[in-house]
Amino acid sequence: MKLYQIKTLNLRHKYQIILGTILLLFVNTTAIAIQSPKSGEEKLGNSAMKTEKEWKGCLTPEEYRILREKGTEMAFSGKYNKHKEEGVYKCAGCGEELFSSETKYDSGSGWPSFWQPISKEKISTETDKSFFMSRTEILCKTCGGHLGHVFDDGPQPSGLRYCVNSVSLDFESKNILNTEKQGK
Repeated sequence: MKLYQIKTLNLRHKYQIILGTILLLFVNTTAIAIQSPKSGEEKLGNSAMKTEKEWKGCLTPEEYRILREKGTEMAFSGKYNKHKEEGVYKCAGCGEELFSSETKYDSGSGWPSFWQPISKEKISTETDKSFFMSRTEILCKTCGGHLGHVFDDGPQPSGLRYCVNSVSLDFESKNILNTEKQGK
């Protein structure tokens, strides 16, 4: 955009350009800040399992963006948003069982939502102050992968809504689980 074009924009458009630039700078500086100065390898979350180079090698670019760089998929675009099959939702990074289909519900938010994890020991939380908001981020306790956020507007009995990116999850059908149990 040329300088003379910026002068002709109205105040609202100037504000949108400035805000977009600030957000872009914030995301870029956050990505730089997470590099470990000791080894030159990036470390995120509480993951002691793999270096960021190893994560890039085993995750798809979209999985890496969400699980390791704390990204978010577009609302209503994820494969598990309207998913109804019975089974277990696992971390796409490490395979840890995180959520059961028994606690999944349609929150209308556009992301898979659960009112509780399989076990609170499987999830860790951190305060997320990105994008000028304060939210509670949820992470896989095993690998430190970013899953989404938890909110206090969910159904009873917990009153919580674990709002999770589909890309952060893999699914294992109850039918597969039952077949495996019968074969043992």
